Amino acid sequence: MAANGTGAATLRYTFMRLGIFAACFLVLVGLVRLGVLPRGLGDSNLLWVLLLSIVISAPLSFVLLRGQRDAMSEQIVAKIDKAKGRLDTNRASEDA
Repeated sequence: MAANGTGAATLRYTFMRLGIFAACFLVLVGLVRLGVLPRGLGDSNLLWVLLLSIVISAPLSFVLLRGQRDAMSEQIVAKIDKAKGRLDTNRASEDA
């Protein structure tokens, strides 16, 4: 990541997505401990809560992080366009 802040949108999106997952996980652990949700079979409690957290956090992230995802996409497109421009310049200089 360069000093001018490139990649900041991607990092911010990633940390926000992890935060939503962690929040879902903690809420579900609390609900399991309170007996609102079933514990699972045998020792599968942690796996059950992790899978349910993934299933719940994915659509939440899709809806809640739409703006951040768009910012990240714009940043990635700008980097790709810049790289394509450099590649075209290099090809043109090789052909000359």
